[in-house]
Amino acid sequence: MKTRKLVIMALFIAVSFLGANIKIMGTIAFDSMAGFLGCLILGPVYGAIIGALGHFLTAATSGFPYTLPVHMLIMVDMALTMFFFGIIYNKLSKINRYLGIIIAAIIGIIINGPISVLILVPIMGWAMMAMIPILCLAAFLNILIAYLVYKFLPENIKAWK
Repeated sequence: MKTRKLVIMALFIAVSFLGANIKIMGTIAFDSMAGFLGCLILGPVYGAIIGALGHFLTAATSGFPYTLPVHMLIMVDMALTMFFFGIIYNKLSKINRYLGIIIAAIIGIIINGPISVLILVPIMGWAMMAMIPILCLAAFLNILIAYLVYKFLPENIKAWK
C-alpha cells in the first residue's frame, strides 16, 4: 500500500466516523458513504477496509446493540459489499460508466440489504427481515451521495486507483 493511499484511506475512515453519527435508524447510518466513495476513488480493497471500519464505528457509537460478535459479522459483510461494489463498478464502467454505477449499486444494495439480513437470520431470528427495506434505502442513499461526490471531483483525484 502506498503512503498516499493510506493517508487518504485514513481520511475516508474519519469521514465514515462522521457519517456514523448521522443515524437513519439504530446502527443504520451514513457511514458506508465513505466506503462507497473509497471504492470509486481508491479501489475495492481500500473501500472494503473503509466500509468495515465505518460499520464498526457506527456500531460503537450506538453501543453495539446487536452484540459485538454480530457486529463483527456485519463488518465482514460491509467489507464484502464494498469489495464487490468496487469490482463490478471498475469492470463495467470501462464499458459504460452509467451501466457500471447502476449495476454496482444494485449489487451493493442487494448484498447490504437482503443478503446481509439472511446471514443474520440464524443468529437474530426472522424478525430481522423487517430491516430489509430500511437497509436497502440506506444503501441506496449512501451510494447516491458517494457517486454524486465522485462525479464532481476533479479528474486528477479520480485517477488515484
